[in-house]
Amino acid sequence: MQIHGRSLFMLVSLFCLTAMAAKPEAVPGEFVVKLRESASTHQFSAQSLSQKLGAYVKSSIPEHNIVVVKRPVIENSAFALNTLSLNPMVEVVEPNYIYRINRTPNDPLFGNLWGLRNVGQNDSENQIGMTGVDVAAEKAWDITTGSSNVVIAVIDTGVDYNHPDLKDNVWTNEAELNGQAGVDDDGNGYVDDVYGMNFTEASKPVANGLDDHGHGSHCSGVIGARGDDGRGIVGLNWNVRIMPVKFLGADGGGSLEGAILAIDYATKMGAKILSNSWGGGGYSQLLKEAIERSNAAGTLFVAAAGNESNNNDTAATYPASYDVENILTVAAIDNRGTLASFSNYGKKSVHVGAPGVNVYSSINGGGYDSWSGTSMATPHVSGIAGLLAANEPGLTGVEMKTRIMATAQRLPGLIGKTKTGGLANAYTALTNAVTPPDMNDPAQWASKPAAISSAHPYAKKTKETFELDVPGAKEISLYFSRFDTERNYDKVTLYDRAGNKVAEMSGNFDDSYSPAISGDYVRLVFTSDDSVENYGFDITKVAYR
Repeated sequence: MQIHGRSLFMLVSLFCLTAMAAKPEAVPGEFVVKLRESASTHQFSAQSLSQKLGAYVKSSIPEHNIVVVKRPVIENSAFALNTLSLNPMVEVVEPNYIYRINRTPNDPLFGNLWGLRNVGQNDSENQIGMTGVDVAAEKAWDITTGSSNVVIAVIDTGVDYNHPDLKDNVWTNEAELNGQAGVDDDGNGYVDDVYGMNFTEASKPVANGLDDHGHGSHCSGVIGARGDDGRGIVGLNWNVRIMPVKFLGADGGGSLEGAILAIDYATKMGAKILSNSWGGGGYSQLLKEAIERSNAAGTLFVAAAGNESNNNDTAATYPASYDVENILTVAAIDNRGTLASFSNYGKKSVHVGAPGVNVYSSINGGGYDSWSGTSMATPHVSGIAGLLAANEPGLTGVEMKTRIMATAQRLPGLIGKTKTGGLANAYTALTNAVTPPDMNDPAQWASKPAAISSAHPYAKKTKETFELDVPGAKEISLYFSRFDTERNYDKVTLYDRAGNKVAEMSGNFDDSYSPAISGDYVRLVFTSDDSVENYGFDITKVAYR
């Protein structure tokens, strides 16, 4: 996988689509458990029962001795079923299957959109997905499918407003459409800007936001490809108005001046949400001021975290890293809930994660393709904000940001990597359902000090083995206060007592817990190649339960 760079602004790479396989739909991470008669629900409190079952008890049907329990959505469903079935208190355990009226749209390529509905299908690189690692679009659509009163500006390479899946949801400037040719009918300083503006040559703006690259059209499809129209794909918003605001050219690059003009235009023309899948350059007070003007107008500014595998807390990326209240910064995850290898991150500066690997969407010329990048994650969050604005029109941009963050669904792959440690979720945002603490999160477990470290920096061709015991523990997880290795080449591999490989870690995982290891023992093997030597790692405690 490559994420192609430009001197100023980010691009994404293209991928081919492969066949998908589906399985029965169930509520992610939830299981319906019938207890044995010897373990009646009346005998235990919910907290006590949760501890005995090793799963959070969400609700119960006491008259039938049934409880609904929740385990991490990232966990393999078959593993969770087996674990629960082995508990002596359990008589029957089943996935919490979903039965619904036909609210799924009839767009024929909907099954390709794992970011909207992940039922374990393969992505375009044939990676098997993890059921439930998505933005919960289907449940959200039972509340709203969007509104043509909501305007989302795609500040990008433009929008292919002739694309069959986009044309009905593209914004038009009604004053110019119904006005006189050659006249600035709405007095905004631009003549005949019916389909947005083009600021690629900032000194000579052109009244036409048509895409000549494809990036903006791909982002637009995620936000608002027309839904339930019997063709192609569907966006998060079946109904919306997508405003084409172009300042990135056919090569994917654009200027600071163009960026400022684009943001000001979108703000002036009434966009509620500004979607920004671009970044680069150094700190610019002027660009920050343009974003501050958008904040004063009550908009939400959604920004890509960046594709350099960097920690934005220590190496700022703009515009994502500006300290402006309405900026919502987005990292990318894959279809198994893992932070994308290319994605920037930051426990303080990056707010949420969203699907960004092998995302299928619209491209120029009426086609579709799978692309990757935080560019693809960003429109998922912009789309969620669009649904929020449709359902609660009075929300300001800052209020939408607060809601999306508060209702993000925690994922182990994002804990310590984003401020929320979670994946943006359309349904919980619409219902304002704040996620309860996850008892399967190692941060919630007991812990004790540990001291395991590599050399700093580590040597070439390192191979070291460390062992750690926590007598009596059922599960353990290692806490890395610092973890910095050459991504994909220098690795920490974890094994359980039986010698089973549990996890492999490589790259940057500061302030993070390892995947859980079953039992009271872990063996850690650290290997490096013969080239780059980074800091290495420090383990300062072990969590257990």
